[in-house]
Amino acid sequence: MADIRIQKILADAGYCSRRKAEALIKAGKVKRNGRPVKLGDKASPKDLITVDGEKVFIPRKKSFRYIMLHKPRGYVTTVSDELDRRCVMDLLDGVEERVYPIGRLDRNSEGLLLLTNDGAFANAIMHPSKHVSKTYRVTVHSAVTDEQIAEMAGGIVLDGKKTLPANIVVLTNEPERAVMQITIKEGRNRQIRRMCEAVGLEVARLRRTAIGPLKLGMLKPSTWRDLKPEELRAIRNAIGKES
Repeated sequence: MADIRIQKILADAGYCSRRKAEALIKAGKVKRNGRPVKLGDKASPKDLITVDGEKVFIPRKKSFRYIMLHKPRGYVTTVSDELDRRCVMDLLDGVEERVYPIGRLDRNSEGLLLLTNDGAFANAIMHPSKHVSKTYRVTVHSAVTDEQIAEMAGGIVLDGKKTLPANIVVLTNEPERAVMQITIKEGRNRQIRRMCEAVGLEVARLRRTAIGPLKLGMLKPSTWRDLKPEELRAIRNAIGKES
């Protein structure tokens, strides 16, 4: 078997995402056979790879998991938390593989979250060039105007860069409460909340209901399930990968 880049080995082993693996390597935390590695270094399955002294198990034949979780409010989307807050990983009873979240939902948001130990799959979904759609049900503390909808749909400048056009459907519009379905094709930090704030809307509740063709459906909060084969084929097709 040909040697493989170490960041890919860590991601494929389900230790972390490839981006996180690159950060660990840059920080000098990753060693091959006892010696620190640098970005671009490769290893074989026979090599001993450690992160902060912890041995990384590299399976000969990878068993991938693709999980859909209904994240409730109050949980952070991390594998562990230095502030001892509740993490989404605490909800994965019965999952023996070391999976990690694909992307994030902030602590006060809820809804569909995907987790996997397939690094290539996770990278493909998160890569900006794929423009995988994400749909949210957003409740705000006031009515919304046509002008506010048009401004958000056309793009809001966040951190000096305009967001991509969004699809917005108003489901309910009352004097003290409005509900919208917002679909975006990027995943900037707290993007929906910041878009709403930029036009003077305060978010009361935010729930992600779909990622590409994958829908949250009737999955109850705090519960998870494996993706069905047809769902996995559909999301692979959406990111341009062969089934």
